[in-house]
Amino acid sequence: MRLIEVPSSQLKPGMFVAELDRPWLDTPFAIQGFVIRDQADVRYVSQYIDYAYVDLSYKGSKVFLPSAPGRAQPTFSRGLAIKADFDQAKITFESTQESLDKVFDAIGKGETANIETVKEAVKPLINSVFKNQEAVAILLRFKEQNDYRYHHSIAMAVWAAILGRHIGLSPDELEKLAIGCTLCDAGMLNLPRTFLDTPHKFDQKQRDIILKHPEISAEIVGSSGAVDLEILSIIENHHERHNGSGYPQGLTGTEIPLLARIAGLVDTYDAMITSRPHAKAHCSYDAMQELIDTKGELFQAPLVEQFIQAIGLFPTGSIVELNSGEVAIVVNQNSSRRLKPEVVVILDKNKQQKSPFDLVDLSQTSLTGADACWIVRELEPGAYGINPEDYFI
Repeated sequence: MRLIEVPSSQLKPGMFVAELDRPWLDTPFAIQGFVIRDQADVRYVSQYIDYAYVDLSYKGSKVFLPSAPGRAQPTFSRGLAIKADFDQAKITFESTQESLDKVFDAIGKGETANIETVKEAVKPLINSVFKNQEAVAILLRFKEQNDYRYHHSIAMAVWAAILGRHIGLSPDELEKLAIGCTLCDAGMLNLPRTFLDTPHKFDQKQRDIILKHPEISAEIVGSSGAVDLEILSIIENHHERHNGSGYPQGLTGTEIPLLARIAGLVDTYDAMITSRPHAKAHCSYDAMQELIDTKGELFQAPLVEQFIQAIGLFPTGSIVELNSGEVAIVVNQNSSRRLKPEVVVILDKNKQQKSPFDLVDLSQTSLTGADACWIVRELEPGAYGINPEDYFI
């Protein structure tokens, strides 16, 4: 890029602001890099910076500033909060991953699991959930995964913490839950990496190993010393199912400890929304529908309902298509109307980028009449070239 320094008051419509005179996190701008459209944008930007660095090579089709007031477009106030917490959550995830990689590598070599390291690693994850669970949930759906086992362990811990917080678990219970979820697959870590990467169905020998892994995992973790029995119970029972069809003991209903019920539910959800060689990823809405179909059978019905309330049928960051044919990104949940979140409409009915974007609170729209508006379906990640991450960082 060819950048020149321009005083903010001298910015002109059509200029592309590529850099600022201060860190982006010190400003309310939800997007890093934007086009100045008119004097309203100039006045708005001038409130927060003295100088901007303009890209002279800009030829069009860049992102517009989504924050200037006085338009029928989103202020992204929710997105701004998510932006800062998203960045912090990324740092937390990277640190957690680094710590857990060492623990998992040790387990894979037959060494003792360091429970204290795991405990210290999951604390920041839980704190991130309390600070802004939507930012953390967005990161989980966006984050690349090089090894399903490692990523899945962290994802399970976070989804479980979100649900546990929603139903009012104590901090001590949340910590045990997160540790247990992180170590649920400890018994699989000494297997070849190709074991879970096989694109075909498992043979009987592989199935036998899978059926035994909860007990093996509990033995590995338990051998590390004085481990809380509730943590071991989570690990050993996370594949038990409400109707007794699970393993290893075939427990039913409330015979399955609550924390293990939560672990089993989030384990299944994260597996469904994650792409693997032998299984294509579901969108979150379809995964939730499958959980709804199994409530009262595989999973306790009230727990499924609480999970839906905790993360929404169309989670923040989802790409959705409206009945109008327009395409939008979910930016905020409505706790009382889970099918009616707030969305930012990015593409018009012809799938062309809108300018400016429209912020629509679907809970305030009707189901009939000219202004009727609702979500028809959730689209796959990357649909129409949209990367939701661009609107949160």
